[in-house]
Amino acid sequence: MSDTVLLDVEDGVAIVTLNRPDRLNAFNPEIMETLLGVVQQVAGDPQVGAVVVTGAGRGFCAGGDTKARAERRAGGVKLQPEITRGAALRANAEASRLLREMPKPTIAMVNGPVAGAGIGVAGSCDLRFAARSATFLSAFERIGGSGDYGSTYVWPKILGAARARELFLLGEKFTAEEALAFGLYNRVFDDAELRDRTLEVARRLAAGPRSAWAYMKASLNASEDETFARHLDYESMNMTLATQAYFSALKAAERPAAE
Repeated sequence: MSDTVLLDVEDGVAIVTLNRPDRLNAFNPEIMETLLGVVQQVAGDPQVGAVVVTGAGRGFCAGGDTKARAERRAGGVKLQPEITRGAALRANAEASRLLREMPKPTIAMVNGPVAGAGIGVAGSCDLRFAARSATFLSAFERIGGSGDYGSTYVWPKILGAARARELFLLGEKFTAEEALAFGLYNRVFDDAELRDRTLEVARRLAAGPRSAWAYMKASLNASEDETFARHLDYESMNMTLATQAYFSALKAAERPAAE
């Protein structure tokens, strides 16, 4: 597997690190394909109870690597037709859907600038913890883009319609504190504390009732697309299944071992 994305698993927590620090972890075809593979792997790994996504070096993800594309074009390299690139983009953007829908808590540990596709990845996680040096920028209008990696799906749900339109249409850059106040980040920590504080939460989630997190995420996601009445049906069913799984696990733990 490519080293453009690193994976470490410790204490039930998978740490997924985007690893192109010289380009602020900007997406190219290689890192996009690798990220999807890694996210698929941790989503299906029974040893993993929580997932943290972060970036190597001084940034989280600067979006698509438009600089590299421009360099290839200037060098006379024939680039893929837009329709072909669009198909690859859609396939690899499944990483965002998995981060949102996998039955495990996911945390974006935003260690520096995040922009473009990076805000789609961060927004697809359940929680977003940021360093004080982190900045947040949609950036799509700067390249004539409309949004990718699920960004225009998740942010209206997180922020509400009015603020999401402000985020995308005005394209303003937020400091970490401004992003916290706007609702983009859940928590902001001093840079030196970000990793320890994030992993402290991730370990607690990984050690918690995993079946409950799975049903909880399913209910929360469904709430955004269902009518209230249909959601109550779904929520009640998930609550029953979650508590049944929880108490079954407790009984199994209390059962004396066979001699």
